[in-house]
Amino acid sequence: MGRPQQRGPAWGALILLPLLWLQQAPCSGAAPRIAAGAAAAAASPLLCNVSLDVAPECRWDPVLRHFDPAFLRAAYARIIAEGVPKWVHAILKPIAEELENFVPQPFAGEIRGLCNALGLNVGDGLLFNLAYEATAFCTSIIAQDNNGNIYHGRNMDYAFGDILSKITIDVNFLKNGKVKFRGTTFFGYVGLWTGQSPNKFTISGDERGKGNWWENAIAAFLKRSTPVSWLVRTALSEAEDFEAAALMLSKTPIIADVYYIIGGTTPREGAVITRRRSGPEDIWPLDPLDGGWYRVETNYDHWTTPPPFDDRRTPAIKALNATGQENINLETLYKILSIQPVLNELTIYTTVMSAAAPDNYTTWIRTLE
Repeated sequence: MGRPQQRGPAWGALILLPLLWLQQAPCSGAAPRIAAGAAAAAASPLLCNVSLDVAPECRWDPVLRHFDPAFLRAAYARIIAEGVPKWVHAILKPIAEELENFVPQPFAGEIRGLCNALGLNVGDGLLFNLAYEATAFCTSIIAQDNNGNIYHGRNMDYAFGDILSKITIDVNFLKNGKVKFRGTTFFGYVGLWTGQSPNKFTISGDERGKGNWWENAIAAFLKRSTPVSWLVRTALSEAEDFEAAALMLSKTPIIADVYYIIGGTTPREGAVITRRRSGPEDIWPLDPLDGGWYRVETNYDHWTTPPPFDDRRTPAIKALNATGQENINLETLYKILSIQPVLNELTIYTTVMSAAAPDNYTTWIRTLE
């Protein structure tokens, strides 16, 4: 089976990227909607409600009742020990103590609240996020069926699967008692790489390995740019429609290059936005009238050829073509995302979603058999 080649993190960037958070309150098991394919076993994550009306410092206290604090502390310690050089750890800890000077609210409050609840140093809480921030391998697909319905799916691939699979959660973010947006994340992780604003749009983010660590540093501290995953959360929280979200994801200065994949609720509302830190390098929209009824994005520019050791794109395209536009839906999209090596031993979860049918948002924690 093919699998993404491990790449070394840009440690300088890890020193200087300000991140971390988590969210929810009452949690329950999510009801299965889509049967698992033969390629792998699948399980539903916890479905959690998080009230954005609660103070950031206290927002996550109820969720700790659903996790063993000792397990969380040990998990975070392992990720830091295996993923972060000791010299980075030593440098970042004192910087993190000045968290409020460079991390905006509500993120700073959420970081401190979580660390205080778990008895963690703020620097360690920050490093937990950064340890795998630069090593995400992903596959995202946006597609339109013959009736103009938009479907969006993604595989999230990371190292530390034995840990992250145990802390993967779906989160309903509530405002005034109503779902403002929904996302999938790892308990303890600040940003969102996968999410949905109901009846408006869906977003996923895929890593784009470009640039040097010192450019990230300048973006983070001199230009006050936004962390990649924070912008996803901000768009889900603030953008009023697909167009506004696409504009925000395209033009907001960010710390690192990335691919943003976005889907809407009406025909042709879908695109892959290839980002530089300063702005868009390319926007690749759905074009069903000219055969472009789907777009596949992994971790390589779509106008280039993926490397032979990590070609998840070609199998996904073959499966989409075999499925056909007339048969694409959330179930068939899930099956496409379950074909190896699109699904691989680094895959933590698969999410399928459609903003026009927000109740069908479904995540599965994956395990290869």
